[in-house]
Amino acid sequence: MAAAMVGHHQEPEGRPWDYLLRTWQELDVPEGWRAEIDEGHIVLAPPPHAHHNGIAAKVQRRLYTNLPDELEIYQTLGVHVTPLDKLYVPDLVVMPAELIDTADSETSDPVDASEALLIVEITSKGNAREDRTKKYRAYARGGVPLYLLIDRFDTRGAMATLFTEPNEDGTYKRSDPVPFGKPLVLPAPFDVTLSTDAFPV
Repeated sequence: MAAAMVGHHQEPEGRPWDYLLRTWQELDVPEGWRAEIDEGHIVLAPPPHAHHNGIAAKVQRRLYTNLPDELEIYQTLGVHVTPLDKLYVPDLVVMPAELIDTADSETSDPVDASEALLIVEITSKGNAREDRTKKYRAYARGGVPLYLLIDRFDTRGAMATLFTEPNEDGTYKRSDPVPFGKPLVLPAPFDVTLSTDAFPV
């Protein structure tokens, strides 16, 4: 993961966040890369490993089993964690389709993280710590009700953990970790059991 320093200075007519957001919107990011805003910087992440993509595909396929018609699953969707002025591009985001369908077609504004029903992050070797700590805290502060962390590099062995009941202090009240090979139940509105035994490590 490579960080591009965009700066903390304030433009005469705006806040640092506005400057960072405009810069993010205007970036010409190489195909497959992701640009995120974290700690006042724009961070570029390279394309993930094939196993990472394979897990994302399996999760997405399972989520569609019972997904209500008004919801949709998105990849490469920018989400703004408003309380912290952070912008992340999760591996998968489940949101009401109406929010995306009615978005301004002239801008690439991120959606508010609080509108997400589920965010899924799959760790890569270079970003595992960020997914476990920074993004965990940010999604909790942003009010994301379900955060699914699929961590192939957990020191206990490959794990999938569902975090629920976010607190404003940046923690989740509940966590349900399962090692790869064990089923993980996702509650309503998904009501599916995620099989992790086919996840590549």
